[in-house]
Amino acid sequence: MVVTRFAPSPTGPLHLGHAYSALTAEALARGAGGTFLLRIEDIDRSRARPEWEEQIYDDLHWLGIAWPVPVMRQSDRLQSYSEALQSLWDKGLLYPCHCSRRDIADALSAPQDGVVPAFGPDGPVYPGTCRPHAPLNGAMPLNLPLRLDMARAIRGIDLVFSEIGCGPDGQSGTITYDASHMIAEIGDVVLARRDMGTSYHLSVVCDDAAQQVTDVVRGQDLFEATAIHVLLQRLLGLKTPLYHHHRLIRDADGKRLAKRDDARAIAAYRNEGATPADIRRMVGL
Repeated sequence: MVVTRFAPSPTGPLHLGHAYSALTAEALARGAGGTFLLRIEDIDRSRARPEWEEQIYDDLHWLGIAWPVPVMRQSDRLQSYSEALQSLWDKGLLYPCHCSRRDIADALSAPQDGVVPAFGPDGPVYPGTCRPHAPLNGAMPLNLPLRLDMARAIRGIDLVFSEIGCGPDGQSGTITYDASHMIAEIGDVVLARRDMGTSYHLSVVCDDAAQQVTDVVRGQDLFEATAIHVLLQRLLGLKTPLYHHHRLIRDADGKRLAKRDDARAIAAYRNEGATPADIRRMVGL
């Protein structure tokens, strides 16, 4: 059975891009006689707000989208993320990082031999300042950022996934990544952030597996992150779903919409008298 999901963060109003993604995921599940799920990604407790979560429910219901209840909320799943981290720690694949953003920027400001620092899904590729020469022993540290030692993690693994949508450069079908790309273009990504106990990459992989999601529908801006997610699935013994990356809804200047674009929030259009059919038309559905 096809299972899709829409997983917004309650840190601001849903905009037209969210509407397009949710409607696309719901239509894919409905067309296959499957199930559409809603998940609330509220691991960032400093920014998540109950009123934004309620607005998510209200906007989606208004659009005519339904989902099973209760809804999965990431703030209820911290133990699951901790167990996944412990598994990776026990394999010698994680290490604590004490670098601030300024430390990383300073380390990358003078690249050796004229090499320009690469930018990956999380920004500048980490220069490896805190990376140990050998796997660490002992108890996994708590309340510290933990990075994945990419060179060790990718060893002996072939990364392959099926793209049934379209990446930003037209990628579709069978997508493969080799070790050199993962090390040089993605690097040692953070899997646990300070005071959160997890990260987007880790939690989304654990949650998709827990909800038995078969088809991940999301924007093309997350296409490059898929390699990280497939790697984590392999390391944690989880099944890799199909991926359906879709076009992004942009403003008149071609810029991707963000939650700060309140003028394009679904609630703003509703207040101006728009109908769900109007929203569908605006996003090209």
